[in-house]
Amino acid sequence: MFPFLLVVHAIIAAVLVTVILMQRSEGGGLGMGGSPSGLMSARGAADFLTRATAVLAVAFVSLSILLAVLAAGRQNASIDTSLAKPATTAPAASTPIVDPGAPPAAAPNISDPVSPPANGQVPFGQ
Repeated sequence: MFPFLLVVHAIIAAVLVTVILMQRSEGGGLGMGGSPSGLMSARGAADFLTRATAVLAVAFVSLSILLAVLAAGRQNASIDTSLAKPATTAPAASTPIVDPGAPPAAAPNISDPVSPPANGQVPFGQ
């Protein structure tokens, strides 16, 4: 039933777009010419297209709400795993192993301008 309603919804949307484009706009639009009397007269066509637009718009919105309710009510517990990638274990972070009994590492002497920094970079200005 859901696919059928979805197709009807698409047809209503296409007809609604067509009816809106057929209406006369400020610049003339895509309005169809016709005989001055009958249904397709200037006044008759405007009334017909206006009513058709209103009916199609109500049908479109109503069907949109119905399709949303039906889609929310569908309970599909199965998950498609055809594209799932196998789980990979992340490598452990490389942290240095520190002996708790070892003395702390010596900090570089910042006040001595001659000794190079510990990371091997040359300070600015030298």
